[in-house]
Amino acid sequence: MDKKKKRLIMRSVILAILLMAVGYTLYTNLTKEARGSLQKGDSAPDFVLTDLSGEEHQLSDYKGKGVFLNFWGTWCAPCKEEMPHMETVSKEYKDKGVEVLAVNVGDSELQTKKFAEQYGLTFPIALDTSKEVENAYGVTNLPATFMINSEGKIEDIVVGGLTKEEQVRALFEKVKP
Repeated sequence: MDKKKKRLIMRSVILAILLMAVGYTLYTNLTKEARGSLQKGDSAPDFVLTDLSGEEHQLSDYKGKGVFLNFWGTWCAPCKEEMPHMETVSKEYKDKGVEVLAVNVGDSELQTKKFAEQYGLTFPIALDTSKEVENAYGVTNLPATFMINSEGKIEDIVVGGLTKEEQVRALFEKVKP
């Protein structure tokens, strides 16, 4: 093979690698943006979901209150561990202007109702059957908690289980109006 042909092949390979790198970068950035890449200080995306009682909950209706927005599933072990803490602290802070809104992702209404009864949960549990809200918040791991202040801004994001009641209480304190 002559030198010109080798050079052409080498340049073509380098160009192909560069194009793949640019394509991968564009793909990851566009899909990250589509799934949501929320950070502290961002405005929380508004949504409307229906809870197990058939009542609609729109995030913007909570303006003026702090919101403990928790994404969870019945099959998720850390979710099961944090639910009793959420229940205890939610009762304590209800009159202090902080509300819990738990968003179940991926379970049927029946599974979710049984879970809520088993754990004696009294805060609203909404179903995100389309996963539209889950995607808007960029949730990829459960549980995921977004602390939203009274102005609708994200104060904190916690991915993973809250294993102690004190952790939950500290988060409520962050968004107490």
